[in-house]
Amino acid sequence: MIRPALSVVIPCYNEAACLDVLHARVSAAARAAVGEDYEILFINDGSKDDTWPVMQRLAASDPRLVVINLSRNHGHQLALTAGLDLCSGAQILIIDADLQDPPELLADMRAAMAAADADVVYAVRRSREGETLFKKATAAAFYRLLDRVTDTAIPLDTGDFRLMSRRALDAFLAMPEQARFIRGMVAWVGFKQIPFPYDRAERHAGETNYPLGKMIRLALDAVTGFSTAPLRFASHLGLALTAASLLLFLYIAVGFFSGSAVAGWTSTMLVVVLLGAFQMFVLGMIGEYLGRLYVESKRRPLYLVADVVGPVQGRATLGFRAEPTDAEGGAPTEATAATS
Repeated sequence: MIRPALSVVIPCYNEAACLDVLHARVSAAARAAVGEDYEILFINDGSKDDTWPVMQRLAASDPRLVVINLSRNHGHQLALTAGLDLCSGAQILIIDADLQDPPELLADMRAAMAAADADVVYAVRRSREGETLFKKATAAAFYRLLDRVTDTAIPLDTGDFRLMSRRALDAFLAMPEQARFIRGMVAWVGFKQIPFPYDRAERHAGETNYPLGKMIRLALDAVTGFSTAPLRFASHLGLALTAASLLLFLYIAVGFFSGSAVAGWTSTMLVVVLLGAFQMFVLGMIGEYLGRLYVESKRRPLYLVADVVGPVQGRATLGFRAEPTDAEGGAPTEATAATS
């Protein structure tokens, strides 16, 4: 395989309004950094708008653009995994499609990587334009909570925007888990990683594809994937409740023998409800970990590729790529099957 100097991997979901500007800016940034020795991968994550037709149109006019159509919506982290699995560059830039992360920083990130002889340059957000106070506050709280409970040091205020070396990416691709928190996984692989401060811009067009529900799911994947702290908290909570129960028993015994016990159901119901709530919380946390084990035990591919347009060189080691068919919808032709 002849590796290009650079691969740019961009997962997309309902980003039709951004794609033309995104393609132009990323292409210009890549060309300024490495000349013509690059590839760009757009991954369509089951979009409901015209994202895939726009991708096909762009790929028809750009031989360095590879567009990948997943069979359904897999979610941002798995769509990004598909792009990382199928890219072939010596250096890999990960960037979102909404242009909040400026692709023009590529040259400076490459210079920082070379100067520090690093394998990962991760972008750290100094400011976040166009985001609500609630989003900023919850993001800051999430990163700091994650830093306290996880066993792996994950940099604060970072997203998936980063530049990676091929050996760091190969180490990342050796991790086959289903519930993926990629910024944490990249931190886990180690090697030399350096920060790159930048100011995050406002979204170019459209609406965010990460509503509160998806943010909570990602947070749960992050905590359960990189820490056993919730399970330890459950055991500590059980010990604390046991101690409290003993104290309550002593209080009841003293009241009974002294004749000062007061009959009533309010306090009893309060204790029952409180203990029930704690038990449900503990069972829920245990269920999260058991659920992850159940999903992992199936060993399903992480992603399913339906269509590819462009000169893709990578192999689907973590997912499944469907064979292209001939024009009549029959079996794969010899030429297309050989290039899959």
